[in-house]
Amino acid sequence: QVQLVESGGGLVVTGDSLRLSCAASGDTMHIGSMNWYRQAPGKERELVATITNIPTTNYADSVKGRFTISKGYAGNIVWLYLDMNSLKPEDTAVYYCNAHRLAYNREDIYWGQGTQVTVSS
Repeated sequence: QVQLVESGGGLVVTGDSLRLSCAASGDTMHIGSMNWYRQAPGKERELVATITNIPTTNYADSVKGRFTISKGYAGNIVWLYLDMNSLKPEDTAVYYCNAHRLAYNREDIYWGQGTQVTVSS
């Protein structure tokens, strides 16, 4: 099992920056890729950024050049970050941390509870 807890959301204005954090605990040694998703009201959840164990990163076109995904380690805790710069109102959404655990010939996907980001114009 993997537990994910996000933090760092809030209300900002256009052009501001925010850092989202996600603490992964539990069976973190088997975590493969980690991702940030977001879901705006009335829209489907979309993939924002991915980081692998290599690590390599990938971003949605809408956030390239503005958002940066990164990871850190503290003991058994894996920290996933999303640095968001030049925020726009269209970035308003609930942001979710996601982790893929690969162990025992199976892949399990875990989600955090989400953190709200609101960007006012």
